[in-house]
Amino acid sequence: MGGFKQFILRGNVVDLAIAVVIGAAFGAVIAALVRDFITPLIGIFGQVPSFSALTFTVNRSVFHYGDFINVLLSFLILAAVVYFLVVLPVNRLLAANKKPAPAPATQPCPECLSQVPIGAKRCPYCTSVLASPAPQAQGSD
Repeated sequence: MGGFKQFILRGNVVDLAIAVVIGAAFGAVIAALVRDFITPLIGIFGQVPSFSALTFTVNRSVFHYGDFINVLLSFLILAAVVYFLVVLPVNRLLAANKKPAPAPATQPCPECLSQVPIGAKRCPYCTSVLASPAPQAQGSD
């Protein structure tokens, strides 16, 4: 029982539970926005006051495709909000904080494969003569 208590009280589990509750509430807000505001606005142009009233019948089975349209719009709006308000800012923040990799300080000796400093002229392990590093080419504009 102590292991379960420790698992439940971990920070990640509590944070995940809070995120799920807030996400569900946010989803409900988006669904209400679509149902009560966006679909009536779209309905003005299609002369349909509510998408949820759109149905068709086949052999006495009623298909509520208007509800599907409402849910689809809710999903697209929710996905756009998450992308533009969460994913893009986090990606920009990570890209801005990314540091370039440092230049290597050592190189392998071609004879004994020991790591020697970049500017070394002889390997301190096998005393072989090392080729001097090639000068970096200057680009012409």
